[in-house]
Amino acid sequence: MKKLALLATALAMISSSAMAADMAVKAVKAPPPAPFDPWDVAFGAGIMSDYIFRGVTQSNHNPSVSAYFEPRYNVNKDLQLYVGVAGESISFPNRAAAEIDVYGGIRPTFGAFAFDIGVWGYLYPGGTCYYGGGAVTDFSGKALSADCIANTLTNLNVMKKDVSFFEVYGKVTYTINDNWAFTLNEYYSPNFLNTGAWGNYTSIIGKYTAPTFSSGVGMYVSGEFGRQWFGTSDSFYGVPAFPGGIKYADYNTWNIGIGFTYKVFTLDLRYSDTDMSKGDCNAFTSDYTAGGTTNVTPINPSGLGSNWCGAAGIAKLSVDLTAASNLK
Repeated sequence: MKKLALLATALAMISSSAMAADMAVKAVKAPPPAPFDPWDVAFGAGIMSDYIFRGVTQSNHNPSVSAYFEPRYNVNKDLQLYVGVAGESISFPNRAAAEIDVYGGIRPTFGAFAFDIGVWGYLYPGGTCYYGGGAVTDFSGKALSADCIANTLTNLNVMKKDVSFFEVYGKVTYTINDNWAFTLNEYYSPNFLNTGAWGNYTSIIGKYTAPTFSSGVGMYVSGEFGRQWFGTSDSFYGVPAFPGGIKYADYNTWNIGIGFTYKVFTLDLRYSDTDMSKGDCNAFTSDYTAGGTTNVTPINPSGLGSNWCGAAGIAKLSVDLTAASNLK
């Protein structure tokens, strides 16, 4: 009887242990996968010591502020659609209130290659036409509007009231590894700055990103080399030798800099320059601060010289967030 009792007790213990183990296995269930949310929003702002666009200052070498808002729709992990609006403070000869950018496009990714294809509109509201100087027509004999006649820049440069324009663009970034990436950019406008001249800009960017420090601070070094080509302006910007319009000077531009990142903040320190002469720069920018008489070129007979296309150092502090990464 004692043996039978011991045997029954042992069987009961084995059965209970097996049942408990079986129950434990059945109780562990994988959590349901989080639902895929295709929508995201990127937004941010920045302050910079100089707003440089393709080697040319847009703020008369003075500080500028910027901000952007960009809704995104991720079709899947390799395909994103986006639209956006951005703004920058500027200092143009026509005294436009600001630069407002409206853009949209598509970003497909194929392995190490990330593409970005879209359209970018540059809007400059609040401008005033400046021609004046006693003229009632341009050099081709085309009549000027009343506000163009009434307003004269001190140095007699001229600029239209509305210089808004758009570009189509394509970019491709090849990411070699966690540290190295290269980007090729292409932009084309049929009417750059509403001058009547087409514009084409091509550049290549190289970027090295260092491993993040233990403090959470990141660092990168990047540089860009680009070339801007132009067509011929309309008669508004014509000169006596070219009354129908001037062929703007093509130019090279380059920049190099170092950046530091911490969480959503970036501090970028950069040097920028071009090979455009001061005279051709004046013809292109209509710089209201240009002066002198010795910078004569075929398209700049006045001899005025502008430093808006020269060497510049830029410090920019920006903050960039996305709803999916920073607001959850």
